[in-house]
Amino acid sequence: MNQLPSLITIRRDLHRIPELGFQEFKTQEYLLNYLSLLSSERLEIKTWKTGIFVKVKGIDPLKTIAYRADMDGLPIFEETDYSFQSEHADRMHACGHDFHMTIALGIITYFVQNQVRDDLLFIFQPAEEGPGGAEPMLQSEVMKEWKPDLITALHIAPEYPVGTIATRPGLLFANTSELFIDLKGKGGHAAYPHTTQDMIVAAASLVTQLQSVVSRNVDPLDSAVITFGKITGGTVQNIIAENARLEGTIRTLSVESMEKVKERIEALVHGLEIGYACKAFIDYGSMYHQVYNHHELTEEFMGFTKVNTDTEVVLCREAMTGEDFGYMLDEIPGFMFWLGVESPYGLHHSKLQPKEEAIEMAVQLMCKYFLYKAN
Repeated sequence: MNQLPSLITIRRDLHRIPELGFQEFKTQEYLLNYLSLLSSERLEIKTWKTGIFVKVKGIDPLKTIAYRADMDGLPIFEETDYSFQSEHADRMHACGHDFHMTIALGIITYFVQNQVRDDLLFIFQPAEEGPGGAEPMLQSEVMKEWKPDLITALHIAPEYPVGTIATRPGLLFANTSELFIDLKGKGGHAAYPHTTQDMIVAAASLVTQLQSVVSRNVDPLDSAVITFGKITGGTVQNIIAENARLEGTIRTLSVESMEKVKERIEALVHGLEIGYACKAFIDYGSMYHQVYNHHELTEEFMGFTKVNTDTEVVLCREAMTGEDFGYMLDEIPGFMFWLGVESPYGLHHSKLQPKEEAIEMAVQLMCKYFLYKAN
């Protein structure tokens, strides 16, 4: 086997080339180049759009065990002090997908050299941050042919120290939906507001009204969030705005609450159309299914980790985080867990600097677990 780069080198190489969803061309090429160095007859590789499926063939397979790693970066200008900062303007691996891919390559390398009974499948998935790669990847011909019996994934967690994982049976991540609302009224001169329909005023009123959806329409014992992160409208200070756009997100801990929240949003928006004599258009954009861990498998993994490794296992609470891995868990038994990487800055932050020691720790943990499950 050719001399392979270290996992730290791989992570830093990937960190330099973050790409947005379904644009991961350099990333795919880098991964394929590394896999070609392994040159094993036990490896079978198939591409899907900018993603990759990698099967490590077992000796006498009875089942297939999978690990999923997401590939895309975020539209964020990097502000770390790394010597290996992003080479792509306004793009950054600010959610740890460079870690996720590196860990997958480390596990693959181990099992190319250490064959087990069952097949192992590694899924490099594009577009997790949007518009969503998991759902269409599930429907691909490759997944239908190689559909696993068990699927796993991890996500870095800046709030936990290295050497720690955190997870829970059942609900781990929320149902999420993007929310875009476009308002169209009638613009005009600021001195003659009575001849216009002002969409700045309408947008401000709508934001205030929508805050009552969670407080007055969702069961207090359930949880939901409506957040608007961006409002645009108008052109100059003395022209009444004809158009306005609200951009936000919805997060709920149950499918039922998501449906109810959307019903109330639509009712309030319809009322706004009447009250402000305007037109409104709602787009929910990308919607992600909740990440719901299989109870028995998750409990088994947590118990295995406690007994067979030095890793600290934390039973965490569910989070309002969104992850399209939920679509895979909806069809395939499995689980996701948080991997501690100890950074003072959180996910999606321009200064996120996860500790690289967590990479080797995660590779060792998953190799031990796959050895246990695949023999």
